Amino acid sequence: MGGRLRLHCPSCGWIHYRNPTVGVAVVLLEAGKLLLGKRQDGGWCIPCGHVEWDETIEQAALREYLEETGLQVDLTGILAVKSNFHDPEHHTVGVWYWGRRRTGNLRPGGDLVQVDFFLLDELPDLKFPTDREVVASLRQL
Repeated sequence: MGGRLRLHCPSCGWIHYRNPTVGVAVVLLEAGKLLLGKRQDGGWCIPCGHVEWDETIEQAALREYLEETGLQVDLTGILAVKSNFHDPEHHTVGVWYWGRRRTGNLRPGGDLVQVDFFLLDELPDLKFPTDREVVASLRQL
């Protein structure tokens, strides 16, 4: 079993693999400002969500961004891929895409109660450690 203790059936040998889920986020920078969303729990984040079973990660990123911000974007590349360990009960692998606004009306939706643009040096506290890492890389560009 790869040197790890895993749940398994002693009769047939079937192994239960506890694998991470995939999350996606879109980074939208306009006029030097980053679009962030305030979650229902009060934390701020780069708008994000989970990939559904029947969609590609690109489809999920576009869907989640539209649901959470009201904006349709074009994905222009991958900014970062990171493992998220901030919730020990729910390990995720996140993919942060670069986005460019196409159309839509900015408004919060989904898990977000507020959306707003912030200068990179004037951001509110971010809920997720990996978002902080992504922002640190943005500041270096």
